[in-house]
Formats: sequence, structure tokens, C-alpha cells
Amino acid sequence: MPAWAQGNGVVTVATVGEPPTMDPMISTADLVGTVTQHVFETLFTFDKSWKVTPLLAEAMPTISADGKTYTIPLRPGVKFHDGSDLTADDVVASLKRWTKLASRGKQTAGFIDSIEASGPATVVIKLKQPYAPLLSLLAFNNSAAIILPAKKQDEPLKEFIGTGPYMLKERKADQYIQLVRFDGYKPREGEADGYGGARRPLLDEVRFVPVPDANTRVESAVSGQYDYVDAIPVESFDRLKQSKASQPVMLKPFGYPVFVFNTAEGATKNLEVRKAIRTALSMEDMLAAAFGSKEFYALDGNIYPAGFVWSSDAGVAGNYNVADPDKAKAAAKAAGYKGEPIRILTSRQYEFHYKMAQVAAEYLKLAGFTVDLQVVDWATLTQRRTDKGLWDIYITHSPFLPEPALIGSLSTSAPGWWDTPARKAAVEAFTTEADPAKRPALWAAVQKVIYDEVPFIKIGDFNALSAQSAKLTGVVPAPWPYFWNVSVKK
Repeated sequence: MPAWAQGNGVVTVATVGEPPTMDPMISTADLVGTVTQHVFETLFTFDKSWKVTPLLAEAMPTISADGKTYTIPLRPGVKFHDGSDLTADDVVASLKRWTKLASRGKQTAGFIDSIEASGPATVVIKLKQPYAPLLSLLAFNNSAAIILPAKKQDEPLKEFIGTGPYMLKERKADQYIQLVRFDGYKPREGEADGYGGARRPLLDEVRFVPVPDANTRVESAVSGQYDYVDAIPVESFDRLKQSKASQPVMLKPFGYPVFVFNTAEGATKNLEVRKAIRTALSMEDMLAAAFGSKEFYALDGNIYPAGFVWSSDAGVAGNYNVADPDKAKAAAKAAGYKGEPIRILTSRQYEFHYKMAQVAAEYLKLAGFTVDLQVVDWATLTQRRTDKGLWDIYITHSPFLPEPALIGSLSTSAPGWWDTPARKAAVEAFTTEADPAKRPALWAAVQKVIYDEVPFIKIGDFNALSAQSAKLTGVVPAPWPYFWNVSVKK
């Protein structure tokens, strides 16, 4: 028995709410990915430098000279939670389910010619044309290409059987999700490396508890009620620093808040109305309301900030932080806006979303828009946004993703349903270019189209704050916190 299987206690994790599903293929919610990455695994994942690295694959794939055939060897000796062995047939069935059900799988499906087993431990993916984001999409824990047993591929899932370090034992809605160590887990060799490398399940149990109220999460962090508390308002940083029970975990910069438009139906189907809404808004005032101190945010219209190879100012000038309600009012009128309610979906589980919504509503009213602010819980929001008839804007956020093709709104099947000839041309030029040196300029062209067609609005950059118990060791700050390689000090 490996040393880690001797057990090291229970860790409780306070999350922003109840995940809408435990099937990460069918959801892009970060909360779903955070919980389920402990239960299910993908062929690849990301290391600490955000490079793709093998997870269930034994090694990186062999790629043919024309960039169209990926041969992926599988790790030997990997078992599912039901005791069965991982084989190529399981991978083929899972990837076919992913291309059918997952928004990012559907995004990829158009490029795939075939997915087949070549013997029991090798999978071959043949593409119709080169597709640079393939490995990043296979590595992502969100709309994830998780590997399930071939015989347990129900739609929706009935059994939650993965290969991960922890198994689902019990889920009590709105109370907890209880994961227990999988003693048959086989970590990779070597050291931990971001989400890659060795994942050792040192804990007996990880219990995720929904705590939807942001202030309650702050108080529970200060008092040490939970071992880890996710998504804490950044203005609580000083209080956390003074706590004896917990310490702050800061990710800087973490990501960006985003307003996503419904481009398929309703008032915001009209591009000129979307542009008028953007013209009305003060990103600066929204960020100040959401995060308080400039220590915690930056005014930045580039989708990726400085320091990323993808950072570009294409399309930003004159289109970001305009904050001109009078100009917006004239533009909306010229666009044929007749006072229809602009339905904004938001949630107080992420308090900064709600604060930005309140500021946005005031600017939009000054610009003559009728605003219907709908404040719901996060699980309801993620369900409602899938219905084209129910909303015009929803507020969310994203970490800075290692591959821009992972940005949800670029998929025509993602809520927002952005699907235009300009999008298709720019995104396909970017995703089919295999030469890393040429891809940043092609991404800048995609960003220009995003500013031209306004499928979503980036508000700015922000840091994320969580808290961990002083008793925990091995926690690595990460956009989707994970609890393998974590233990409790004796």
C-alpha cells in the first residue's frame, strides 16, 4: 500500500454554490470543473507554465507531418473507480460522447474525421485539416473531454465513475458533495507540476459545501469554519490577513469579468444595440464598485493582459470604457431600439458580478434603456442562459485561459450563439494555423472581430481571493483549486 493511502483527514471546501451537474462534459461552469476534476480525468492537462502535459495519456501524441493524425498512447495500469481497466475503447467512446454533448467537443467535431482505437492502449484521432487547439481542448477541465467506462456513457450520466484520485460517495443537494479517496489510484511518476505530474490523494475525504452568500464565506474563512473557502470578495483581504485560523490565497491577475450578449434573439440580436450598450458603460466605475482598491483590478480592454503572448490592443481604441450615455442613447435610437427591456442575468453568489450589474443598470438607464435586472442563484443562471428566449446579457467571468480557442463564446453552440461569417473566417484562420509564431497575429484578428461584432464585453482584469486553513499544506493557488497533494498538519 502506498504511503499516501494511509489517510490524512478530511478537508471541507466552501464553494459559491451547488454545481448544476456532476457531468463536466455538459457544463462550462468553473464550479463544475473545480469539483469534478477530482473524480474524472482527461487525456492531457496543463502544467504550471500552462503547457499541455499528459495525464491519462502515457506521453504527448505523435503528430503526422501534415498535422492531421494524432496517435495517443495510454498509460498502463490505470483503473476506473469500478475496478475496470482503462482501455482505448473507453477513450474512443468518451471522446465521441464529448463531440456530441460538450460545447467545446462540438466546436472540435467539425475538424475531426475519425476517432479510433489502434490496439488496446492506443487511440488515433484523424483530422480533416490541422487544428492547433486540439490538445488544449482535450486538456481542459471545463466542457471537459473526461474519460468514462465505455459501458457507462449514459446521457445524462447515471453513474459518476472516473479514474480520478477521489470517488463520488454522496451528493446531498444544497448540503455537500462528499468525495473519498480512490485507493486504486495510480499517480504519474515524478513531481507535481501544476495540474500535471503526480496527483497523490493524501486526504481520506474532500467535502464541497455550497455557501452562496459572499459575506458568510468571508466570516467562515476568518473563523476557520472551513479548510478552504473559494471566491472571497477582495475587499476582505485585510481581515483575512489578521485571522489566526486562515490565510489569504491570492491569484494575480486571475481573469476578467465579462458581459455576454444574446446574439440570437431579443433586443441584443441587433449589433448596433450591442454597440450602444457598450458605448454607455463605464468599465472603470464597474471595476471600482466590484473590487474597491486598484490593488485588485486593472482597466484593460486587451482580452489578454501584458505578459501573455496573446496580448493585443486590436479593436480596443474607441470601443472600451467609453462611458457616454448620451452618445449611446442616440446610437440606440438610430438602431431602432424601442424601449424593450434589456434582461440582465446575474447572481449574488459572485458578489462582484452583482455590483457590476447595478452600476451597468444605472448607465443603461441614463442612455434610455429599459433594464430588467434578474438576480438568481448561480445554478439557475447557468440553466437560464441556455434558453435563447430568456435573457439579453448574462454576467460571468473567466480566468486567462492558456489557449484563446478555449474561450467559451468563440463556440457557436455556447450561450450567446455568436455565429457570423467574420467570426468563422477569423476563428478558423486562427485555429488551423499550426505555427506558434504566426498564431498571436491571427488571435489579434479574432480580437478585432470581437470588438467589431460585440458578442461579449470584457470589463477589465481582476485578482481572485480565496482562503486556506493554517492547518493545510500543499495548496497551490490555481484558478480551479484542487486538493490532491494536499494534507492536514498533524
